[in-house]
Amino acid sequence: MPFKHKDLLGIEDLGSEEINLILDTAETFRDINQRQIKKVPTLRGKTVINLFFEASTRTRTSFEIAAKRLSADAINISASTSSVVKGETLIDTALNLQAMAPDAIVIRHPSSGAPHQIAKVVNAAVINAGDGAHEHPTQALLDAWTIRQKKGRIAGLKVAIIGDVLHSRVARSNAHLLTKMGAHVVLAGPRTLLPLGLDKIIPPAAGTIGLAENVEAAIKDADVVMMLRIQMERQSGGFFPTLREYSIHFGLNRRRLEMAKDDVIVLHPGPINRGVEIDSDVVDGPYSLILDQVNNGVAVRMAVLYLLAGGD
Repeated sequence: MPFKHKDLLGIEDLGSEEINLILDTAETFRDINQRQIKKVPTLRGKTVINLFFEASTRTRTSFEIAAKRLSADAINISASTSSVVKGETLIDTALNLQAMAPDAIVIRHPSSGAPHQIAKVVNAAVINAGDGAHEHPTQALLDAWTIRQKKGRIAGLKVAIIGDVLHSRVARSNAHLLTKMGAHVVLAGPRTLLPLGLDKIIPPAAGTIGLAENVEAAIKDADVVMMLRIQMERQSGGFFPTLREYSIHFGLNRRRLEMAKDDVIVLHPGPINRGVEIDSDVVDGPYSLILDQVNNGVAVRMAVLYLLAGGD
């Protein structure tokens, strides 16, 4: 089936068939990343602009690598080197980029909805690389692909998402995707960092979503444990006393992980704050697929660029 969207702005807009299409397409690109010469001519002659208004290591680099491995020309622009610092509006920036006829614009922005505004005024495909606390669709897609690779399925799995859920665009996108695909999502963390009205945030889907009384209840018999970074840059008040207390009550250590299933996998979108939300021996332990997520991110973003930029 063809991908019927001009843009990828969020998981909330996608159906399960479209999600599977992206994941299946990523499968076809996996071997390219293992070759000695990691390049195919699929997007030769196409131009991809990475427009990042927030700091990024994994997402920005993997989008650039993905574009180059598909033989597209990748242009990187950060806020500090753009005319935004001179007072240019986001829309004017987008219109000026559109005048140069790019095929895709990948944008990360601190304001929720920024990619949606750009998508309305440009002809290029717009890919949301994270907008405020709203969504981060390609992160959820690579997380889902990592789970499917290891577990062989997503439907019926118990996935615990733990930490700063309130401010996490990763948690929101994963909640949409995993419930659409039939997983049972359990959220846990400080009460001050959990959203209200989950039934309104995540509409009815094939799976379920709910809150756990505590971290131990969320982890118990979990197939997947996904830890989240505390989004200090999005917090304006004291949501918990200290980082040490947070680690004691909500951090993932080996003792807590033993409550999960024997074949549990541990995920984290990064960057990791070792000793805060997750202990180093878990990060580097046998259940961690954190670096697999990074590796899978390149193939998933290759798939997204291919489907949106009109690859052959």
